[in-house]
Amino acid sequence: MSDDEQHNQVFEQANAGASTTFPMQCSALRKNGHVVIKGRPCKIVEMSTSKTGKHGHAKVHLVAIDIFTAKKMEDISPSTHNMDVPHVRRNEYQLVNIDDGFLNLMSQDGASKDDVKVPEGELGAQIQADFEEGKDLLVTIVSAMGEEQAISFKEAPKGN
Repeated sequence: MSDDEQHNQVFEQANAGASTTFPMQCSALRKNGHVVIKGRPCKIVEMSTSKTGKHGHAKVHLVAIDIFTAKKMEDISPSTHNMDVPHVRRNEYQLVNIDDGFLNLMSQDGASKDDVKVPEGELGAQIQADFEEGKDLLVTIVSAMGEEQAISFKEAPKGN
């Protein structure tokens, strides 16, 4: 094989390299910020830092709530180590229809989105009730690490 041939590689797949998380030093994390604990995107509700011990590092104790399941998670990490922080996005969509347990949504630019489930519990029941009353609703969808979920809604202002 010549030198030329070994550099001719075929890549079957490529992506834009947009990661679902980014690293941040543990000591730079803040309350109400986000962090990944046990592979889940969480919102930090409590943080405390212990003093440096006999062998070096100060430890940061994090208490966080999973943004999708609302489960409480805890983690302890040296303050100098990096932790993953999820890219969390919130978008508002116009509710067009509710079909088979899924929300049919439309973004500001007219793109349709119909892969978000009606949320469980009170929020889902309230969205359905208001939609059946014929109200125009804007649903807020939060997405992080390949998951998304409706977290709130409001009545759309008249005149749109």
